[in-house]
Amino acid sequence: MDSQPPANESPPSTTPSNIGEIVPLYSSYLWNRVASLIPTSNSILLGKFSNLFRQTFTKSRRVSFPLPLPSEFPCSSPNISSDTSRIYAVLEEIMADVLSNLHDIQKSLYFWQSRAEGSNARKAYFMIFERGPVAFVNESKNFVRKSLSEDSAMQHLCQSSSSHMSDRMRVLMELRSSLASFLAQLYVELDKRGEDLLKNPEKSLPSLLAVINRLFSNLEGSFSHLHAVRESDSSIDGSYSMPLVFDRLPEINEEGSQWTDCELTDAINLVHKNLEKLNSYLSVMVGKHRKPRRMTLYWVRYTCGAVGLSVFSIWLLRHSSLMGSSDIDNWIHDAKEATMSFFSDHVEQPLLAIRDELFDTFRKRHKGVMETEEVQLTQDSLHRMLRNFCEQDTREKIPDNASDQEMLEVVMNRYEKELVHPIHNLLNGELARGLLIQVQKLKLDIETAMLELDQILRANEINFAILAALPAFFLSLGMLTLLRTWLKQDSRAQGRGRIARIHRRLLVVEIEKRIMQYQSYIEQGRDKDAENVFGLLIYSLERLYRVVEKPARTSGEWDLVKQDLIELGKPQQQTSYKLTVTQRLVKVYDCLLPTLQRQ
Repeated sequence: MDSQPPANESPPSTTPSNIGEIVPLYSSYLWNRVASLIPTSNSILLGKFSNLFRQTFTKSRRVSFPLPLPSEFPCSSPNISSDTSRIYAVLEEIMADVLSNLHDIQKSLYFWQSRAEGSNARKAYFMIFERGPVAFVNESKNFVRKSLSEDSAMQHLCQSSSSHMSDRMRVLMELRSSLASFLAQLYVELDKRGEDLLKNPEKSLPSLLAVINRLFSNLEGSFSHLHAVRESDSSIDGSYSMPLVFDRLPEINEEGSQWTDCELTDAINLVHKNLEKLNSYLSVMVGKHRKPRRMTLYWVRYTCGAVGLSVFSIWLLRHSSLMGSSDIDNWIHDAKEATMSFFSDHVEQPLLAIRDELFDTFRKRHKGVMETEEVQLTQDSLHRMLRNFCEQDTREKIPDNASDQEMLEVVMNRYEKELVHPIHNLLNGELARGLLIQVQKLKLDIETAMLELDQILRANEINFAILAALPAFFLSLGMLTLLRTWLKQDSRAQGRGRIARIHRRLLVVEIEKRIMQYQSYIEQGRDKDAENVFGLLIYSLERLYRVVEKPARTSGEWDLVKQDLIELGKPQQQTSYKLTVTQRLVKVYDCLLPTLQRQ
């Protein structure tokens, strides 16, 4: 077998039209030039070293959706050779790269679809403000020029935006369709040949490599069709200036006798080379049609932020000690004092008050406004005054068990009689004495009320302390909420919060819809569309496989969830059974339930 590169291969051109293509292709070009210096028949050592590096790099990446091969493949069988293990590593790398490229395409496609569904004002805003400063200047000039010369400048801008988005969506959808078909064909072939690869790898490996070579050829044909159809009418300069051409296996010994180690090594290296070409081609194509980067999309905000930061820095410099000003030092001192005062008033003192209220009894507290002993002294004095007055007035011995109320009635009766001649009785009668007794009674009532009020205030000291600590409590609660959100990563599907669970359940809904769509296409005889949908089904399963692994391992459900996901990916499995599995996923497993607790 001869895997020498074509003789007419030349370094990538550095013309301005394709300068963006140099970066993703240059490493591949250098590798091809180095490989061309070594004879193919003697390149086994170099190939093994290269494959060892690739396997190490692949293992360092996160494992994607399992291949449709027997569970004991390739490690638990005595018939497994090193070449079979290398083929298995190549297949994993192909699956991982294709799924990764599909994910990049899908993200950009979702972005363009969401923008295309927006209003005309939203489209115009995107064309002017969300494509970078250069596009901002150009579109602003065109809009002003057309506004002065025509009345339909806004309509023209909206049409340009629609064309801009639709062209990218068409290309991305065709790329997605081609990759999904490639993925589906590969997955189905592996599902058919899994047992043969395990039982008779010597005969199955050459045919599998031939199938992979054919799949790459079919993928090249679909990309060539894309290149031919879109080259003339694309609004993106240089989008189709780089047709993809894969290397092919020689048409010998593909179905016949067993291949030699040299032929297998060269075939595996050729698959690696084609995979590198595919990744380079997709990096250029997706890069030209992908959604704008975050820096480009929000460049206005970042520019305003940078300008504001610059103005703030200049203002800060003018008030700093570098310019001979002590304003910043004074502000820092004031902020420190305010922080310490807030901590003391709303954290330290309330907590100390709560501690004292919880662990000290009323008798160990500080002295209040009115004590019980003082009230008792006033009450005893009033009792004696009433008793003496009643004994002198009635000239009888008052019983020891007579109440203050009974004696007070006697005092009030005499007081009413004395008021008939107030001036005479004030000097010679008991009127003054009755007035003093009433003053003593009023004093006792006031002291009793003050004692009760003091007890109420003491009983509510803990409430007042808690009320004073409420600002610090709410501040701490807000910080803890932010910390919890950051730790749970609730906005991502891998998180443990409610939003993450919703994202995972939506992935299950997407899988269910694609299963039904696949069955519908099969029944209608639309095999090509069914193949495309099956590839997207594998992509959706891989996405769910990644995001559900961590929460499923936490809940101890990973083995069962993994087996159900593998069942959903089997091509020959009945659709009714797959739908039953999707229902089980969202109703049984805790990691996919709608809330943190089962309803």
